[in-house]
Amino acid sequence: MPLNCSSSASRVPHILGGLKTTATTRVGGGGVLFNFFNKTHQNNSLCIASLPLNKRNDSQRFCLSSSSSVMEGIKDSGFSTQEIEKYSKELDIAVRAVQMACSLCQKVQESLISKTNSQVQAKDDNSPVTVADWSVQATVSWILSETLGSRSVAIVAEEDVQTLSKPDSAGLLEAVVQTVNDCLAEAPRFGLKAPGTILGSTEVLEAISHCNSAGGPSGRFWALDPVDGTLGFVRGDQYAVALALIEDGEVVLGVLGCPNYPMRKEWLSYHHRYHRIISKLTPPTSESWDKGCVIYARRGSGEAWMQPLIQGHKKLVWPNSATPVRVSTVENPALATFCEPVEKANSSHSFTAGLAHSVGLRKQPLRVYSMVKYAAIARGDAEVFMKFARAGYKEKIWDHAAGVLIIQEAGGVVTDAGGCPLNFSKGMYLEGLDRGIIACAGVKLHEKIIKAVDASWNSSSL
Repeated sequence: MPLNCSSSASRVPHILGGLKTTATTRVGGGGVLFNFFNKTHQNNSLCIASLPLNKRNDSQRFCLSSSSSVMEGIKDSGFSTQEIEKYSKELDIAVRAVQMACSLCQKVQESLISKTNSQVQAKDDNSPVTVADWSVQATVSWILSETLGSRSVAIVAEEDVQTLSKPDSAGLLEAVVQTVNDCLAEAPRFGLKAPGTILGSTEVLEAISHCNSAGGPSGRFWALDPVDGTLGFVRGDQYAVALALIEDGEVVLGVLGCPNYPMRKEWLSYHHRYHRIISKLTPPTSESWDKGCVIYARRGSGEAWMQPLIQGHKKLVWPNSATPVRVSTVENPALATFCEPVEKANSSHSFTAGLAHSVGLRKQPLRVYSMVKYAAIARGDAEVFMKFARAGYKEKIWDHAAGVLIIQEAGGVVTDAGGCPLNFSKGMYLEGLDRGIIACAGVKLHEKIIKAVDASWNSSSL
Protein backbone atom coordinates (compact mmCIF):
# COMPACT_ATOMS: atom_id res chain seq x y z
CA MET A 1 0.00 0.00 0.00
CA PRO A 2 1.47 3.35 -1.00
CA LEU A 3 2.46 5.59 1.89
CA ASN A 4 0.89 9.03 1.84
CA CYS A 5 2.09 12.17 3.57
CA SER A 6 -1.48 12.86 4.59
CA SER A 7 -4.25 10.32 4.87
CA SER A 8 -6.95 10.52 2.17
CA ALA A 9 -5.18 13.46 0.62
CA SER A 10 -4.57 14.29 -2.99
CA ARG A 11 -0.94 15.32 -3.15
CA VAL A 12 -0.41 18.72 -4.76
CA PRO A 13 3.09 19.97 -3.91
CA HIS A 14 3.85 23.66 -3.79
CA ILE A 15 7.61 23.86 -4.05
CA LEU A 16 9.64 26.63 -2.50
CA GLY A 17 13.03 25.05 -3.19
CA GLY A 18 15.50 27.57 -4.50
CA LEU A 19 13.30 30.55 -3.56
CA LYS A 20 15.34 33.12 -1.69
CA THR A 21 13.65 34.47 1.42
CA THR A 22 14.95 36.16 4.53
CA ALA A 23 17.37 34.11 6.60
CA THR A 24 14.91 33.66 9.46
CA THR A 25 12.05 32.39 7.32
CA ARG A 26 13.82 30.28 4.70
CA VAL A 27 12.02 27.16 3.57
CA GLY A 28 13.63 26.69 0.17
CA GLY A 29 16.95 25.17 -0.76
CA GLY A 30 16.29 21.56 0.07
CA GLY A 31 12.96 22.15 1.78
CA VAL A 32 9.64 21.19 0.21
CA LEU A 33 6.35 22.61 1.39
CA PHE A 34 3.39 20.42 0.51
CA ASN A 35 -0.21 21.59 0.51
CA PHE A 36 -2.56 18.70 0.86
CA PHE A 37 -6.28 19.22 0.24
CA ASN A 38 -8.31 16.85 2.35
CA LYS A 39 -11.31 15.99 0.24
CA THR A 40 -13.26 14.61 3.20
CA HIS A 41 -12.92 17.43 5.70
CA GLN A 42 -12.33 20.23 3.16
CA ASN A 43 -9.57 21.74 5.26
CA ASN A 44 -6.06 22.50 4.09
CA SER A 45 -3.19 20.84 5.89
CA LEU A 46 0.49 21.41 5.37
CA CYS A 47 3.21 18.78 5.43
CA ILE A 48 6.51 20.45 6.28
CA ALA A 49 9.38 18.46 4.88
CA SER A 50 12.05 21.03 5.51
CA LEU A 51 12.09 20.81 9.29
CA PRO A 52 15.11 19.13 10.90
CA LEU A 53 14.39 15.58 12.02
CA ASN A 54 14.69 16.46 15.67
CA LYS A 55 11.74 18.80 15.20
CA ARG A 56 9.54 16.22 13.48
CA ASN A 57 7.45 13.45 14.93
CA ASP A 58 8.33 9.76 14.68
CA SER A 59 6.96 9.42 11.16
CA GLN A 60 9.31 12.19 9.94
CA ARG A 61 6.35 13.99 8.39
CA PHE A 62 3.56 15.80 10.16
CA CYS A 63 0.71 18.02 9.15
CA LEU A 64 -0.36 21.33 10.58
CA SER A 65 -3.84 22.68 9.97
CA SER A 66 -3.34 26.01 11.66
CA SER A 67 -1.76 28.74 9.54
CA SER A 68 -0.17 30.29 12.64
CA SER A 69 1.42 26.97 13.51
CA VAL A 70 2.67 26.67 9.95
CA MET A 71 4.40 30.04 10.11
CA GLU A 72 5.93 29.17 13.46
CA GLY A 73 7.29 25.93 12.00
CA ILE A 74 8.71 27.77 9.00
CA LYS A 75 10.54 30.23 11.25
CA ASP A 76 11.94 27.39 13.32
CA SER A 77 13.27 25.68 10.19
CA GLY A 78 15.03 28.77 8.82
CA PHE A 79 18.76 28.99 8.31
CA SER A 80 20.67 31.96 9.65
CA THR A 81 23.63 33.34 7.76
CA GLN A 82 25.91 31.86 10.41
CA GLU A 83 24.37 28.42 9.99
CA ILE A 84 24.83 28.52 6.22
CA GLU A 85 28.41 29.76 6.44
CA LYS A 86 29.39 26.99 8.84
CA TYR A 87 29.44 24.59 5.91
CA SER A 88 31.77 26.76 3.80
CA LYS A 89 34.93 24.89 4.79
CA GLU A 90 33.33 21.49 4.24
CA LEU A 91 32.00 22.52 0.82
CA ASP A 92 35.39 23.88 -0.26
CA ILE A 93 37.15 20.66 0.74
CA ALA A 94 34.44 18.45 -0.78
CA VAL A 95 34.61 20.17 -4.17
CA ARG A 96 38.40 19.93 -4.25
CA ALA A 97 38.27 16.26 -3.22
CA VAL A 98 35.75 15.47 -5.96
CA GLN A 99 37.88 17.35 -8.50
CA MET A 100 40.82 15.12 -7.52
CA ALA A 101 38.65 12.01 -7.68
CA CYS A 102 37.46 12.89 -11.18
CA SER A 103 41.05 13.32 -12.33
CA LEU A 104 41.86 9.88 -10.92
CA CYS A 105 38.83 8.33 -12.64
CA GLN A 106 39.68 9.83 -16.02
CA LYS A 107 43.11 8.23 -15.96
CA VAL A 108 41.78 4.84 -14.89
CA GLN A 109 38.97 4.92 -17.46
CA GLU A 110 41.40 5.67 -20.26
CA SER A 111 43.39 2.63 -19.16
CA LEU A 112 40.31 0.43 -19.09
CA ILE A 113 39.21 1.57 -22.55
CA SER A 114 42.62 1.18 -24.15
CA LYS A 115 43.27 -2.35 -22.91
CA THR A 116 41.60 -5.31 -21.29
CA ASN A 117 42.91 -6.08 -17.84
CA SER A 118 41.97 -7.69 -14.55
CA GLN A 119 41.16 -4.46 -12.76
CA VAL A 120 37.39 -4.97 -13.03
CA GLN A 121 35.83 -7.25 -10.42
CA ALA A 122 32.25 -8.34 -9.74
CA LYS A 123 30.45 -7.72 -6.46
CA ASP A 124 27.92 -10.07 -4.85
CA ASP A 125 25.11 -8.49 -6.88
CA ASN A 126 27.18 -8.97 -10.08
CA SER A 127 27.66 -5.22 -10.48
CA PRO A 128 31.21 -4.27 -11.48
CA VAL A 129 33.78 -2.63 -9.25
CA THR A 130 37.10 -1.27 -10.46
CA VAL A 131 40.42 0.06 -9.25
CA ALA A 132 38.82 3.50 -9.49
CA ASP A 133 36.06 2.62 -6.98
CA TRP A 134 38.49 1.61 -4.25
CA SER A 135 41.03 4.29 -5.13
CA VAL A 136 38.51 7.14 -5.03
CA GLN A 137 37.08 5.89 -1.75
CA ALA A 138 40.54 5.72 -0.20
CA THR A 139 41.54 9.12 -1.57
CA VAL A 140 38.40 10.98 -0.48
CA SER A 141 38.43 9.26 2.90
CA TRP A 142 42.06 10.26 3.48
CA ILE A 143 41.43 13.88 2.41
CA LEU A 144 38.36 14.33 4.61
CA SER A 145 40.09 12.72 7.60
CA GLU A 146 43.26 14.77 7.23
CA THR A 147 41.57 18.12 6.63
CA LEU A 148 38.65 17.80 9.04
CA GLY A 149 40.14 15.47 11.64
CA SER A 150 39.71 11.70 11.51
CA ARG A 151 37.82 11.57 14.81
CA SER A 152 35.15 13.97 13.56
CA VAL A 153 34.67 12.38 10.14
CA ALA A 154 32.17 9.57 9.63
CA ILE A 155 31.62 8.24 6.11
CA VAL A 156 29.01 5.94 4.58
CA ALA A 157 30.37 4.53 1.33
CA GLU A 158 29.74 1.74 -1.12
CA GLU A 159 32.94 -0.32 -1.16
CA ASP A 160 34.62 -2.51 1.45
CA VAL A 161 38.04 -4.16 1.66
CA GLN A 162 37.00 -7.81 1.58
CA THR A 163 38.03 -8.40 -2.04
CA LEU A 164 41.23 -6.37 -1.72
CA SER A 165 42.23 -8.25 1.42
CA LYS A 166 42.18 -11.70 -0.21
CA PRO A 167 45.56 -13.36 -0.83
CA ASP A 168 44.88 -13.71 -4.56
CA SER A 169 44.13 -9.94 -4.86
CA ALA A 170 47.69 -8.78 -4.19
CA GLY A 171 48.06 -7.43 -7.71
CA LEU A 172 44.76 -5.58 -7.52
CA LEU A 173 45.66 -4.07 -4.14
CA GLU A 174 49.03 -2.97 -5.50
CA ALA A 175 47.28 -1.19 -8.38
CA VAL A 176 44.93 0.57 -5.96
CA VAL A 177 47.78 1.69 -3.70
CA GLN A 178 49.72 3.04 -6.68
CA THR A 179 46.66 4.86 -8.03
CA VAL A 180 45.92 6.44 -4.64
CA ASN A 181 49.49 7.65 -4.18
CA ASP A 182 49.67 9.04 -7.71
CA CYS A 183 46.48 10.98 -7.06
CA LEU A 184 47.44 12.27 -3.61
CA ALA A 185 50.81 13.42 -4.94
CA GLU A 186 48.87 15.95 -7.02
CA ALA A 187 46.90 17.27 -4.03
CA PRO A 188 48.70 20.66 -4.00
CA ARG A 189 47.42 21.27 -7.55
CA PHE A 190 43.92 21.15 -6.09
CA GLY A 191 44.75 23.32 -3.09
CA LEU A 192 45.06 20.40 -0.67
CA LYS A 193 47.96 19.01 1.35
CA ALA A 194 49.69 15.87 0.11
CA PRO A 195 50.81 13.08 2.47
CA GLY A 196 54.24 13.50 4.02
CA THR A 197 55.17 9.98 2.96
CA ILE A 198 53.86 7.48 0.44
CA LEU A 199 50.91 5.48 1.76
CA GLY A 200 51.39 1.75 2.08
CA SER A 201 48.79 -0.95 1.57
CA THR A 202 47.88 -0.88 5.26
CA GLU A 203 47.14 2.87 5.20
CA VAL A 204 45.11 2.57 2.00
CA LEU A 205 43.05 -0.31 3.37
CA GLU A 206 42.48 1.66 6.58
CA ALA A 207 41.26 4.66 4.57
CA ILE A 208 38.77 2.46 2.72
CA SER A 209 37.69 0.73 5.94
CA HIS A 210 37.19 4.10 7.64
CA CYS A 211 34.03 4.46 5.53
CA ASN A 212 32.09 2.24 7.93
CA SER A 213 29.42 4.57 9.30
CA ALA A 214 25.89 3.20 9.35
CA GLY A 215 24.30 6.64 8.93
CA GLY A 216 21.13 7.35 10.86
CA PRO A 217 18.97 10.23 12.17
CA SER A 218 21.51 12.02 14.36
CA GLY A 219 24.99 13.40 14.02
CA ARG A 220 27.02 14.25 10.93
CA PHE A 221 28.30 11.86 8.28
CA TRP A 222 29.38 11.90 4.65
CA ALA A 223 27.76 9.72 1.98
CA LEU A 224 30.15 8.75 -0.82
CA ASP A 225 29.64 6.86 -4.03
CA PRO A 226 33.18 6.70 -5.42
CA VAL A 227 32.08 5.75 -8.93
CA ASP A 228 28.33 5.93 -9.44
CA GLY A 229 27.45 4.09 -12.62
CA THR A 230 30.42 1.74 -12.70
CA LEU A 231 28.97 -0.09 -15.69
CA GLY A 232 28.97 3.15 -17.66
CA PHE A 233 32.49 3.78 -16.39
CA VAL A 234 33.91 0.49 -17.70
CA ARG A 235 32.09 1.01 -21.01
CA GLY A 236 33.70 4.41 -21.47
CA ASP A 237 30.41 6.23 -20.95
CA GLN A 238 28.81 8.45 -18.29
CA TYR A 239 29.49 8.05 -14.57
CA ALA A 240 29.68 10.31 -11.52
CA VAL A 241 31.59 10.82 -8.29
CA ALA A 242 29.02 11.70 -5.62
CA LEU A 243 29.72 13.16 -2.19
CA ALA A 244 27.15 14.53 0.25
CA LEU A 245 27.23 15.73 3.85
CA ILE A 246 24.26 14.66 5.93
CA GLU A 247 23.53 16.20 9.33
CA ASP A 248 20.75 15.00 11.62
CA GLY A 249 19.19 13.12 8.73
CA GLU A 250 19.17 16.09 6.32
CA VAL A 251 21.44 16.52 3.30
CA VAL A 252 23.27 19.83 3.80
CA LEU A 253 25.95 19.65 1.07
CA GLY A 254 25.98 17.92 -2.29
CA VAL A 255 28.81 17.59 -4.82
CA LEU A 256 28.57 15.74 -8.14
CA GLY A 257 31.59 15.19 -10.34
CA CYS A 258 30.65 14.27 -13.92
CA PRO A 259 33.91 13.71 -15.84
CA ASN A 260 32.31 12.81 -19.19
CA TYR A 261 29.39 15.23 -19.10
CA PRO A 262 29.51 17.06 -22.45
CA MET A 263 28.99 20.79 -22.36
CA ARG A 264 26.74 20.54 -25.42
CA LYS A 265 23.38 19.12 -24.42
CA GLU A 266 22.78 17.27 -27.68
CA TRP A 267 25.86 15.13 -27.13
CA LEU A 268 24.37 13.57 -23.99
CA SER A 269 22.45 11.05 -26.08
CA TYR A 270 25.61 9.83 -27.81
CA HIS A 271 28.01 7.26 -26.46
CA HIS A 272 31.07 8.87 -24.94
CA ARG A 273 33.41 7.22 -27.43
CA TYR A 274 31.54 8.87 -30.29
CA HIS A 275 31.66 12.17 -28.42
CA ARG A 276 35.42 11.90 -28.06
CA ILE A 277 35.79 11.58 -31.84
CA ILE A 278 33.42 14.46 -32.58
CA SER A 279 35.03 16.72 -29.99
CA LYS A 280 38.34 16.42 -31.80
CA LEU A 281 36.68 17.68 -34.98
CA THR A 282 34.93 20.57 -33.22
CA PRO A 283 37.24 21.83 -30.48
CA PRO A 284 35.77 24.06 -27.77
CA THR A 285 36.04 27.82 -27.91
CA SER A 286 38.17 29.72 -25.45
CA GLU A 287 35.02 30.76 -23.59
CA SER A 288 33.86 27.22 -22.87
CA TRP A 289 35.16 23.83 -21.83
CA ASP A 290 34.65 20.62 -23.74
CA LYS A 291 33.40 18.13 -21.17
CA GLY A 292 33.52 17.34 -17.51
CA CYS A 293 32.22 19.40 -14.61
CA VAL A 294 31.61 19.47 -10.89
CA ILE A 295 28.18 20.66 -9.74
CA TYR A 296 27.60 21.51 -6.11
CA ALA A 297 25.12 23.09 -3.72
CA ARG A 298 24.68 23.99 -0.07
CA ARG A 299 21.35 23.59 1.64
CA GLY A 300 19.53 26.86 2.21
CA SER A 301 21.53 28.85 -0.34
CA GLY A 302 18.95 28.68 -3.13
CA GLU A 303 21.83 28.24 -5.58
CA ALA A 304 23.68 25.47 -7.39
CA TRP A 305 27.00 25.99 -9.12
CA MET A 306 29.02 24.30 -11.84
CA GLN A 307 32.74 24.53 -12.46
CA PRO A 308 34.91 22.80 -15.08
CA LEU A 309 37.21 19.94 -14.22
CA ILE A 310 40.85 20.83 -13.79
CA GLN A 311 42.65 19.56 -16.87
CA GLY A 312 46.30 18.86 -17.57
CA HIS A 313 48.68 20.53 -15.13
CA LYS A 314 46.46 23.49 -14.28
CA LYS A 315 45.83 24.46 -10.67
CA LEU A 316 42.44 24.89 -9.04
CA VAL A 317 42.00 28.54 -8.13
CA TRP A 318 38.68 29.10 -6.39
CA PRO A 319 36.01 29.65 -7.62
CA ASN A 320 37.46 28.06 -10.77
CA SER A 321 35.21 29.80 -13.34
CA ALA A 322 32.11 28.60 -11.51
CA THR A 323 28.76 29.50 -13.05
CA PRO A 324 25.28 29.16 -11.52
CA VAL A 325 22.94 26.49 -12.87
CA ARG A 326 19.16 26.50 -12.81
CA VAL A 327 16.52 24.00 -13.77
CA SER A 328 14.64 24.37 -17.05
CA THR A 329 11.58 26.58 -17.30
CA VAL A 330 9.83 24.15 -19.68
CA GLU A 331 6.37 23.29 -18.39
CA ASN A 332 4.80 21.81 -21.52
CA PRO A 333 5.17 18.01 -21.34
CA ALA A 334 5.43 17.82 -25.13
CA LEU A 335 8.63 19.87 -24.96
CA ALA A 336 10.11 18.14 -21.92
CA THR A 337 12.88 15.55 -21.88
CA PHE A 338 12.85 12.77 -19.32
CA CYS A 339 15.73 10.66 -18.05
CA GLU A 340 15.79 7.10 -16.86
CA PRO A 341 18.45 4.53 -15.98
CA VAL A 342 20.16 2.70 -18.85
CA GLU A 343 19.96 -0.72 -17.25
CA LYS A 344 16.63 -2.51 -16.92
CA ALA A 345 17.88 -4.61 -14.01
CA ASN A 346 16.80 -2.11 -11.33
CA SER A 347 14.25 0.02 -13.17
CA SER A 348 11.14 -0.62 -15.25
CA HIS A 349 11.45 1.05 -18.66
CA SER A 350 8.00 -0.13 -19.71
CA PHE A 351 6.29 1.51 -16.74
CA THR A 352 8.13 4.82 -17.16
CA ALA A 353 7.35 4.75 -20.88
CA GLY A 354 3.66 4.36 -20.12
CA LEU A 355 3.77 7.17 -17.59
CA ALA A 356 5.61 9.44 -19.99
CA HIS A 357 2.99 8.88 -22.65
CA SER A 358 0.08 9.42 -20.27
CA VAL A 359 1.38 12.84 -19.16
CA GLY A 360 2.19 13.95 -22.71
CA LEU A 361 5.96 13.43 -22.82
CA ARG A 362 6.68 12.73 -26.47
CA LYS A 363 10.46 12.98 -26.74
CA GLN A 364 12.66 9.92 -26.66
CA PRO A 365 13.90 9.22 -23.14
CA LEU A 366 17.45 10.19 -22.28
CA ARG A 367 18.97 7.03 -20.87
CA VAL A 368 22.05 7.95 -18.90
CA TYR A 369 24.16 6.04 -16.42
CA SER A 370 24.52 7.23 -12.83
CA MET A 371 23.59 10.45 -11.05
CA VAL A 372 24.45 12.35 -14.21
CA LYS A 373 20.65 12.30 -14.60
CA TYR A 374 20.37 14.58 -11.58
CA ALA A 375 23.01 16.86 -13.06
CA ALA A 376 21.11 17.01 -16.35
CA ILE A 377 17.97 18.27 -14.62
CA ALA A 378 19.82 20.73 -12.41
CA ARG A 379 21.61 22.15 -15.45
CA GLY A 380 18.39 22.46 -17.45
CA ASP A 381 19.27 19.80 -20.02
CA ALA A 382 16.29 17.64 -19.05
CA GLU A 383 13.09 18.18 -17.11
CA VAL A 384 12.10 14.84 -15.59
CA PHE A 385 13.82 11.85 -13.99
CA MET A 386 11.73 8.83 -13.06
CA LYS A 387 12.92 5.62 -11.45
CA PHE A 388 10.65 2.79 -10.38
CA ALA A 389 12.67 -0.10 -9.02
CA ARG A 390 11.62 -3.68 -9.39
CA ALA A 391 10.40 -5.58 -6.34
CA GLY A 392 13.15 -6.34 -3.86
CA TYR A 393 15.52 -3.57 -4.93
CA LYS A 394 16.42 -1.08 -2.18
CA GLU A 395 17.69 2.39 -3.05
CA LYS A 396 20.90 3.42 -1.29
CA ILE A 397 21.40 6.91 0.11
CA TRP A 398 24.73 7.49 -1.67
CA ASP A 399 23.00 7.00 -5.03
CA HIS A 400 20.74 10.01 -4.46
CA ALA A 401 21.80 12.34 -1.63
CA ALA A 402 24.05 14.73 -3.56
CA GLY A 403 21.82 14.84 -6.64
CA VAL A 404 18.63 15.50 -4.69
CA LEU A 405 20.04 18.53 -2.90
CA ILE A 406 21.57 19.96 -6.08
CA ILE A 407 18.27 19.79 -7.96
CA GLN A 408 16.36 21.33 -5.06
CA GLU A 409 18.80 24.23 -4.70
CA ALA A 410 18.69 24.74 -8.48
CA GLY A 411 14.93 25.24 -8.17
CA GLY A 412 13.63 21.74 -8.87
CA VAL A 413 11.53 19.14 -7.07
CA VAL A 414 12.48 15.64 -5.88
CA THR A 415 10.08 13.34 -4.01
CA ASP A 416 9.01 9.74 -3.94
CA ALA A 417 6.00 8.69 -5.98
CA GLY A 418 3.71 9.62 -3.09
CA GLY A 419 4.89 13.22 -3.13
CA CYS A 420 6.96 12.93 0.06
CA PRO A 421 10.63 13.88 0.45
CA LEU A 422 13.27 11.17 0.39
CA ASN A 423 14.31 10.10 3.88
CA PHE A 424 18.08 10.00 4.44
CA SER A 425 17.82 9.34 8.18
CA LYS A 426 17.27 5.58 8.17
CA GLY A 427 20.78 4.29 7.56
CA MET A 428 22.25 3.16 4.26
CA TYR A 429 18.92 2.72 2.49
CA LEU A 430 16.03 4.99 1.57
CA GLU A 431 13.56 3.22 3.83
CA GLY A 432 9.86 3.96 3.46
CA LEU A 433 10.19 4.94 -0.19
CA ASP A 434 6.77 5.11 -1.81
CA ARG A 435 7.07 3.11 -5.06
CA GLY A 436 9.71 5.19 -6.84
CA ILE A 437 11.59 8.46 -7.25
CA ILE A 438 10.43 11.46 -9.29
CA ALA A 439 12.60 14.50 -9.95
CA CYS A 440 11.27 17.42 -11.97
CA ALA A 441 12.34 20.85 -13.05
CA GLY A 442 8.90 22.28 -12.32
CA VAL A 443 5.86 21.83 -10.11
CA LYS A 444 3.34 21.32 -12.93
CA LEU A 445 5.21 18.41 -14.48
CA HIS A 446 5.68 16.90 -11.04
CA GLU A 447 1.96 17.13 -10.26
CA LYS A 448 1.02 15.43 -13.54
CA ILE A 449 3.43 12.56 -13.01
CA ILE A 450 2.28 11.98 -9.42
CA LYS A 451 -1.31 11.78 -10.62
CA ALA A 452 -0.35 9.46 -13.48
CA VAL A 453 1.45 7.12 -11.09
CA ASP A 454 -1.62 6.90 -8.87
CA ALA A 455 -3.84 6.23 -11.87
CA SER A 456 -1.73 3.45 -13.35
CA TRP A 457 0.07 1.84 -10.43
CA ASN A 458 -2.43 -0.94 -9.71
CA SER A 459 -2.17 -2.19 -13.28
CA SER A 460 1.65 -2.34 -13.20
CA SER A 461 3.66 -5.45 -12.47
CA LEU A 462 6.14 -3.73 -10.13
